[in-house]
Amino acid sequence: MKYIDEYRDSGLAKEIVEKIYSEVKNYNSEIKIMEVCGTHTMAIGKFGIRRILPENIKLLSGPGCPVCVTPQSYIDKAIAFSQIENVKIATFGDMFKVPGSYSSLEKEKSTGKDVEIVYSPMDALNIAKENKDKKVIFLAIGFETTSPAVAMTLKNAYQENVKNFFIFSGHKLIPPAMEALLKGKVEINGFICPGHVSTIIGSEPYEFIPENYGIPCVITGFELLDILYAIYLIVRNICRKEKPGVEIEYRRSVKREGNLKAKMVMEEVFEVYDSKWRGLGIIPLSGLKLREKFWEYDAERVFDVKVNETKENENCICGEILKGLKTPKDCKLYRKVCNPENPVGPCMVSSEGACAAYYKYEE
Repeated sequence: MKYIDEYRDSGLAKEIVEKIYSEVKNYNSEIKIMEVCGTHTMAIGKFGIRRILPENIKLLSGPGCPVCVTPQSYIDKAIAFSQIENVKIATFGDMFKVPGSYSSLEKEKSTGKDVEIVYSPMDALNIAKENKDKKVIFLAIGFETTSPAVAMTLKNAYQENVKNFFIFSGHKLIPPAMEALLKGKVEINGFICPGHVSTIIGSEPYEFIPENYGIPCVITGFELLDILYAIYLIVRNICRKEKPGVEIEYRRSVKREGNLKAKMVMEEVFEVYDSKWRGLGIIPLSGLKLREKFWEYDAERVFDVKVNETKENENCICGEILKGLKTPKDCKLYRKVCNPENPVGPCMVSSEGACAAYYKYEE
């Protein structure tokens, strides 16, 4: 309880909010701050932060939900893999209900396909070792937070000579997506950078943003005071016209250089490539694929499947929400048709999706 009390102190929260109001009282323009982390999106909703900020501060939700940014084509191929005889799909729970063009993993399981929810890539590897008659494909999605664990799992599989374990890599890198947003249509005046990702990569990969685009960045944690103080630092920088930089509020977990061992294992197992993101298209050098040494574990290289033409629900605006151009309330499906029990798009399926956050906290 001490940790929670320390970072949710209502008196300190009030002081920070008063400082924010003081900074913007003579600032007449709108300040748009994007949080690039789905956990931040949920925390902002949970703590009611949007409701207590000045009217000219607008918080935008970005592409910080790994399930949400996974393109429809990946979902469709994962479903095609599940239809292969003697194949077991191992997946995180958030992927289970995401609608593909014609089905979902949940629907495939209901028809007898072998789909199992796991809590870590090592769980998937253990399933493979315990079921030699099965070919286990782990759906490896996530940002820099989860890719080191997948890399270590693959190293273990390689060292133990496990032959029936494979991954389908959908890993994405956050900094290239942030640059793609800055080159797009959305106006962004400041970034709240993701805490979990930054624990791995550090603050250095974001430094191009203030240097090249003149936009302040703050890496912050997930408690009330963390987020409020990050907003204050960004607002102060903008209102006082200070030189922008990358500040680390989340010093209890993040260092400038990041986690060197985690980065080394990522570098050993993966290489970067141009990757497709839902809503953002193909972003240069934004994805991770297996290096040649580990090709025998690459599901796309091992299994040849036919995937029908990818189709998306034309009424779902998840892609626009991920770019910060629209909010869930702008979607005509939101709450009327699309809800957690009947999700139309991944932004409602995922526990880190903006639509799920708005549905749970913002109304």
